[in-house]
Parts: sequence; structure tokens; C-alpha cells
Amino acid sequence: MTPEPHNNAEHVPWYRIAFTKRWLSYLLLTAIFAGACVALSTWQFARRDEARQEIDRVLANYNSSAVPLEQALPQLGSFDENDKWIPVEVTGTYLADEQLIVRSRPREQVAGVEVLTPLLTDDGNIFIIDRGWLPANVNPEDSYVLPAPPTGEVTVIARLKASEPSIPGRGMSEGQVATIELPLIEEVLGSPTYTGAYGLLATETPAPIDKAPLTALKPSVDEGAHLSYAFQWIMFGILAFIGLAWAVRNELRIRNSETEAGQAKLAAAASKRKARPTEEDIEDAILDGK
Repeated sequence: MTPEPHNNAEHVPWYRIAFTKRWLSYLLLTAIFAGACVALSTWQFARRDEARQEIDRVLANYNSSAVPLEQALPQLGSFDENDKWIPVEVTGTYLADEQLIVRSRPREQVAGVEVLTPLLTDDGNIFIIDRGWLPANVNPEDSYVLPAPPTGEVTVIARLKASEPSIPGRGMSEGQVATIELPLIEEVLGSPTYTGAYGLLATETPAPIDKAPLTALKPSVDEGAHLSYAFQWIMFGILAFIGLAWAVRNELRIRNSETEAGQAKLAAAASKRKARPTEEDIEDAILDGK
């Protein structure tokens, strides 16, 4: 009888696939992607911390009692970020002829501008008051008609905000500025000006005769979706490794199934050869029939 053929095919172990050059390259790409996810997650956590700090300032300062301007800003260029939103009280005279507008200030998705009115204080320095918001002109070429501030001596309560940075490539035109960049405004006015911070108008006494611009909205105390986004990036990094492991396992399954199929074919062929009579079987059958 013909001997049964011996099959040396075995199951492929997982490390024979995972440690090939191709899959190691995939592992490197997955690690880079996961690293980027961790970096983005860290950035979102940092953004949340910044939002929480701003919320804490609003809750602590926004509705606090007003303090004298000289107490909050002992020097013209000084400003402590922790004093943001603190109400200050200052007395002086508005310089109505020196008013400026700040371009590109949308409010609730409506294009508009903000009105800056210099306040000449009793000590001879200028404190910039953001008196509020106006809708933008339909025709950008038209001049703005600014509401007149109260005349004579006025007592203002305003909330502090830091001077804004300049925007490269965006200068100022007559009576207009791109940002509330206080050092630049000081150059335009040509007088000693508080350059560390300006004030968002809360109240002014006496009240203006003309209808005043819309005062600033209270800042939001919603921290946003930063925490959710941070966890999502972490999950993306974990899923990348899970996907890589699944791909390795899938290729391992395919290769082993091909090996099992090959073994089954060899076994079937051997069985077929065993079922077929050999010459010796034929001779024995003839002798037995005699």
C-alpha cells in the first residue's frame, strides 16, 4: 500500500506577522497618530483650564463693587489679568470730538462696530471707555453717526479689559481702528493715556441725551465642549491600536484558514489515492477468484 504523504504545514503564529517590516511600519504610523491624538487632547485640556480661569474671573469680579480707577490701575501701563471684569469708578469729561470706532465687531451674528470715547479724568490722564455697539452701515463707505456722550462732568462705572494686540497688515483709517490697541490710540490722541486696560461701560451719570450704543453683553460662563473633545481624542488614539490589532488578527486568521484548506486538500487527495486499487490489489483479487 502506498504510504500516506506527510504534511509539514502548521498554523502561523501571530508574531510571525506582527514583527514583519510591513506591520512594524503600520505600528509606527499608528504610534504617530496616537501621539498626535494625545497632543490634541492635551491642548483641549489646556483650553478648558483657560475657560475655567475666565469663568472664575467673571464670577468673582463681574458683579463686585466698583473701586476707584487709580486703585485698580496705579500706573498708566499697569494691568493685572486677575482684575479683568472688575468695575472701576472714574470721573471726568468725555472728549466727544475724539471718538473712534472699532471695525469688525459682530454681535449675535450681526455685523457692527464698537464706539470708543476718551474720558479726560480729573488728574489729566485719558481713560478709554468702550461705550457700546452699533450695527454696521449698509454702505461701508458711509461715515458713522455716533451718539453723543453726556456733556460736562460725568461719573462712569466701567469694567476693565486688557489692551488688545495689533493685527498685522490692518492699520487704521480716519476715526477707525482695527483693534483696541491702547498704545496706538495714545499716539493718535497725543495725551497721556491708560495703556494697560480700558473700560466696558456699565453706567454713566448723567445719562446721555442721545440713545446710547448697546452696552456689552455679559460674558458667558459656559466652559464649552473642551472636556468632551479631549476624551474623544484619547479614544481615537486607543481605537487606532485596537484597529491595528484587529488587522493583524484578521491577516493571521486568513493565513491559517488557507493553511487548513491546504491540509484538507492534501488529506482528500491521500484518501482518494488509498481508495484507488493498486496493481497488487488487482493481482490478489484475480488469484482469489480462481
